[in-house]
Amino acid sequence: MPTSLDTLTSRLTRAQQATQVAGVAALLITPGPDLRYLLGVSGASHERLTCLVLPADGDPTLVVPALERPGLDSTPVAELGLEIAEWTDGEDPYGLVAALLGRFGSGPVRTAVADAMPAAHVLGLRAALPAGEQTLASTVLAPLRMRKNSAEIAALATAAHAIDRVHARMEEWLRVGRTEAQVGADVAAAIVVEGHTAAAFVIVGAGPHGASPHHDVSDRVVQPGDVVVVDIGGPTPEGYFSDCTRTYSMGEPADADVADCYAVLQAAQDAAVAAVAPGTTAERVDAAARGPITEAGLGAQFIHRTGHGIGLEVHEQPYIVAGNDLVLEPGMAFSIEPGIYLPGRWGARIEDIVVVNDSGATRLNHRPRELAILPV
Repeated sequence: MPTSLDTLTSRLTRAQQATQVAGVAALLITPGPDLRYLLGVSGASHERLTCLVLPADGDPTLVVPALERPGLDSTPVAELGLEIAEWTDGEDPYGLVAALLGRFGSGPVRTAVADAMPAAHVLGLRAALPAGEQTLASTVLAPLRMRKNSAEIAALATAAHAIDRVHARMEEWLRVGRTEAQVGADVAAAIVVEGHTAAAFVIVGAGPHGASPHHDVSDRVVQPGDVVVVDIGGPTPEGYFSDCTRTYSMGEPADADVADCYAVLQAAQDAAVAAVAPGTTAERVDAAARGPITEAGLGAQFIHRTGHGIGLEVHEQPYIVAGNDLVLEPGMAFSIEPGIYLPGRWGARIEDIVVVNDSGATRLNHRPRELAILPV
């Protein structure tokens, strides 16, 4: 279901208000998740500049190459009342943006550019506005995007349930004698079958590969006794992501310490979820996850943050990490994913997406979190 016109109108209004509060003349937003958040259109960033110029005060304008203008006919851009400023090859789109910004006075202009804007466009805009100052649009938009409304939470729940269905079928593909790559290819296909538009990532880390949190897949053959980390996710048609990790064992684990370490990991994940509540901070949730792992003498084996925000990007703010004193509020959504990694041996991770509610956390993923023993 596309984002409603009322929601997009509200987002544009709130973004303009936040831009003004931040002391920024305008947001400059190229294709990507910020553009989808504001206009319901992701687009694609090519060498030709497409850029939403959203002033703190005044009418927004979408700068777009003429050859891509017809693609906007099926989008809500016209209904939102945006001006369209077309340019053709041979013209200077950065000068066009500078001219639009000239409406806000003759002095230096402070703008906020999309965090993922290609460097070629950032430098082009800088050259066109040599006396201007650039900052990141996330300083304005991240506080808005972090606080999900009920429709966004429902979309995240839909994505979470879709990825749960893939994990529920893991025994179909994760078998002794198959390579990680073979398993990963089947899982990627199932991610689409179960309701996503694509598989954004598929990690199948068997045996010692499970000790590398961002392992991909390889030609390693899954062996009896392997502990296997499977971390998967992708976007749904609404644009919201899933991300869920479960750990499997091919028969009884070959290493004698797996059961005890995994029990510690479960306790850590449960403690972190229990710590989530309005008014607490992101770093306190991270500390709650680290407590049981550190007490078990495994603190050095938990080598990443406890979680990341999720929404129109699989990794976005808020980040659940030491040093982040952000106060959690209802509607914030993020992963809780502690891990234990023993290099050269095995690793394990449990990851669920949670949403802050009025009194605590709501888990969106519902697959069992115990170590799943698969038949060999």
